[in-house]
Amino acid sequence: MSEVIRIGNFIYRKSGPWSQQVQQFLRHLHTQGFHRVPEPFGFDEDGREIVSYIEGETFDYPLTEKAKAVNVLLSAAQLLRVYHDASINFLNSNLYSQNWMFPCKEPQEVMCHNDFAPYNIVFQGEQAIGIIDFETIHPGPRKWDIAYALYRFAPFTSKDDEDGVEGIENQIKRARLFCQAYGLVEEDKKGMADLMIERLQELLNFLIKSANEGNKKYVLNFQAKHHIKYMNDLEYIKSNKFLIEKML
Repeated sequence: MSEVIRIGNFIYRKSGPWSQQVQQFLRHLHTQGFHRVPEPFGFDEDGREIVSYIEGETFDYPLTEKAKAVNVLLSAAQLLRVYHDASINFLNSNLYSQNWMFPCKEPQEVMCHNDFAPYNIVFQGEQAIGIIDFETIHPGPRKWDIAYALYRFAPFTSKDDEDGVEGIENQIKRARLFCQAYGLVEEDKKGMADLMIERLQELLNFLIKSANEGNKKYVLNFQAKHHIKYMNDLEYIKSNKFLIEKML
């Protein structure tokens, strides 16, 4: 949906006003020794962003049995933690900027990926080895990224949704394992259901607004009825909010 093209070991994608800063961020991570993200190579003559291709497998919905494996869940959580830790220095560098696709969130603890989900994580076997698609990054709190990751990896979807893991108790158990593997302290789990609701509502609002403005990518999302899924998932999380907070 983002007009992504692979040529050999390089990925070409349409750029936006924030793409130059995304390139700087990726370069900063590689300079700091964190190589589990694409390497940036600037822009071609058509203005497309160029990054390296990471060999491996991504998972989309509905999740396969392999994608639901506990090792997939745990390794993704561990990768998110080391990525967050590696991103901190960027906030204090002279490359830091406030101009991203999405607005910054307070407190600005890390560079949030903002779309940390199975389709943006590269796996080799059941091991998460890389993160891709940094278009939506912005500074924010760790919990903002974690909330969306929990929604996507549990995943918190209703029993009528083929995308998910059946049963709210099983979903919460997976979310708890993710938090443990990340190293999230108990205090920071409080209010996570509300944060998931806020994060998902913001995504829904952005999708609808962008589709109404004629953005091709989000028009396609809208036509595929992604907004209906987000609305259903919002209601599902709201209806199970007390149990999620209690068991997480």
